[in-house]
Formats: sequence, C-alpha cells, structure tokens
Amino acid sequence: MFILKRVASGGGIIMRISQCTSLSVSYLSACYCLRSPKRRSPYSSVDSERYSSLVKSVMSSRVSSQTPETLQAEDEHVYGPVIKSQMPSTKPEMRVPKTLHPFLHCDKTPETEELESGHPARILLKRGQGRSHLPSVTRILQQTLSPEQIFYLERWKKRMIAELGEEGFKEYTQNLFRQGKLFHSALEDVLASGAAGSETSKHPPEVEGYLQSISHILEDVTAVRAIESTVQHDTLSYLGIVDCVARYRGVLCVIDWKTSDKQKPFLSNTYDNPVQVAAYAGALNNDDNYKYQVENGLIVVAYKDGAPAHAHQLSSELMLEYWNKWLVRFEEFTEQRSGHASNAFSEKR
Repeated sequence: MFILKRVASGGGIIMRISQCTSLSVSYLSACYCLRSPKRRSPYSSVDSERYSSLVKSVMSSRVSSQTPETLQAEDEHVYGPVIKSQMPSTKPEMRVPKTLHPFLHCDKTPETEELESGHPARILLKRGQGRSHLPSVTRILQQTLSPEQIFYLERWKKRMIAELGEEGFKEYTQNLFRQGKLFHSALEDVLASGAAGSETSKHPPEVEGYLQSISHILEDVTAVRAIESTVQHDTLSYLGIVDCVARYRGVLCVIDWKTSDKQKPFLSNTYDNPVQVAAYAGALNNDDNYKYQVENGLIVVAYKDGAPAHAHQLSSELMLEYWNKWLVRFEEFTEQRSGHASNAFSEKR
C-alpha cells in the first residue's frame, strides 16, 4: 500500500506517498482536502465585546427603561392616545310607530260558535264606490321595502334575467301569477265544499301538486268564516283581500296561502308575509262587516312538487309585534305620499 507523509516546505505542504497497498480512495480524497485553505467567518472580525450589550438587550425578555412597557403605550407614544368609541350594534334599531292604533276593536262582540254557521263570507272589492282609491296592503309593503330588501330583490331579478333573458323572465313571472290564481281558485272550491283536497283530478294539472302539498293542513282547518274577502280598516283607510278566515286546530286565524318552489321551513323565510297577515287581521278587526275578532294568524307555504307544506303559526303575541311593524310601514307610506303631493303642488305653482 501507499503511505502519505506531510513534509513542511517554504511554499506550503508537500505530500509524499509511500507504498502501501491498503490505502483507500476515500482516504486519499480526505487527505487531498488538506491542501484547501480554511474559509474565514464574516463575523470573525466583529468586536464581540463591543456589541455584547446589544445582543443581551435583544435576547433578554426584559426591556430597557427607555422602551414603552406595552405595545399600546408605544402606539400612544408614536401615534398619540387611542380614542375609544362604542362598537356599532349588530342588531338593527327597532322602530316603533309614532301612533299606536289598537289591533283589536274593543266594541265588537266576542266570537261565538253561532257565528260560525252558514256560508263563508266573501265581500268583493267594490271599485268606483269609494273603496278602490284606498291603498292596498300589498302596495304599501311594496313601496316601503328596506334598502336591503330592494338590494336582494334586484339581485334576484338580474340573476333570473341573465339566466332566462328579458322575455323569459317576463313569461316566468306571468306563469307564477297565473299558477297563484289557479291555486287560490281551486282552494276556494275545496274550502267551500268542505273536501280535504282528495279530489284533485277536476282541478288544472298545474295546481295538483300544490293541493297535494296542503292536504294534511286542510285536515286541521275547520269552521271557515271568510274566503277571498275584502277587509278595510275604517280608521287607517287601507284595504286588503284576506285569503281565508278559519279555525286551525281549534284556533281562529287569518290564513294566508303561499306557493313556492323552494322550501321555507322557518317563519323568517316568509319575509314580509307575517306583516301582511297582521295588516289583514287588524283591518278585519276594525271593519264593521265582520262581527268578530281575530287575534292569531297562519301562513301556509305550498310546494309545486307536492312536498308537505309548511304551516307557520302566528300567536296573538307575535301578531301584535307584526302589527306594530305594519304601523311603521304604513306611516312611511303616508309620509311618502304626502311628500309627493307637496312636490306636485309646488311644481304647479
């Protein structure tokens, strides 16, 4: 084998190789590296003693006396004191009506079982006889939508137009209106005849799914007092057409029938429908054509595919809450109308 020997020389290190048969290649490589000069660290020339205090201040958890003790104090030192303000409330402010009109008419006779006999009332809207000029519940609610409601309504409309086109969207809304009329007409026949909706073959095929959807609801509807009947608030001077007044599971209710393609299992899914029902009930209670009072409401959402309808009951307490919301909307509408009238008068002058 070969044996390496290191011999010092004036110019550096000279490697001598003696014969040795067991020397490995890796050992030769390691020995060859001895000729490379050693790299110097870039920090070797730094005066560590001079900067030792700085290193200690950075590495230590304790701060110096010249540094603020907290980040908040440091921010105040740099940017000035922090002015704390109250966080805005996440819940919208509950508005109250300026004038509290009673929901019930105290002078009316309490309901009796005798009044439930006979045919259901159906008072038609008399146009041209002092009633048609009155604003309807639907119109008042449409003209007093909140900015948030308008935003979502417009967004839905734009999405539908983008999907169906202008003519397709127009046809879609017309079909919805037509199906709603057919459904209410068929439901009127069912309620007037006292059937539970089992004979759906005689009705248009467009409404068979809706009638099947509410079949289990109709089993609990009894003592129908009014169907598609006009109600008018004698003091506030507004009117509406109530879908139905009947007992649901023994409780007298103003019933509003709705159709939907989407499931609406919660009362919040019905948007302004509870306000609408409260407005109808308040008008009925203050209409001399009706000799009884209604304190409860019911919203029934029927589905086109025949899925079981959702029934949302409105207790007397909830009806009072939504009645106050209706009064706020009614006052907004009245203010809008008076503002438009004053502007028109100013333009004429």
